[in-house]
Amino acid sequence: MNLENNKHTHDHTTEESVRGLIDQLDAYIAQFHGGRVEFVSLEGDTLKVRMGGACEKCPLQPSTLKGWVEGTLRQFFPHIVNVENVK
Repeated sequence: MNLENNKHTHDHTTEESVRGLIDQLDAYIAQFHGGRVEFVSLEGDTLKVRMGGACEKCPLQPSTLKGWVEGTLRQFFPHIVNVENVK
């Protein structure tokens, strides 16, 4: 078995799982806060998302991003150490 191929398969599975979690967080944020969080990319240990809706100009957006989105994500994916909002 080629380890490089196995790593790629693992990364793809991880990305799908991260996307699924972000989709669940997005549904909650949309329903209860009128905001959005969208998966953009997973690059190594960094997840890039796009905050939108009510979150876009909210002064609490950094707290939502780091405290809630990143905090929840790291419970399931501790190897992802950074979550960034991209525009």
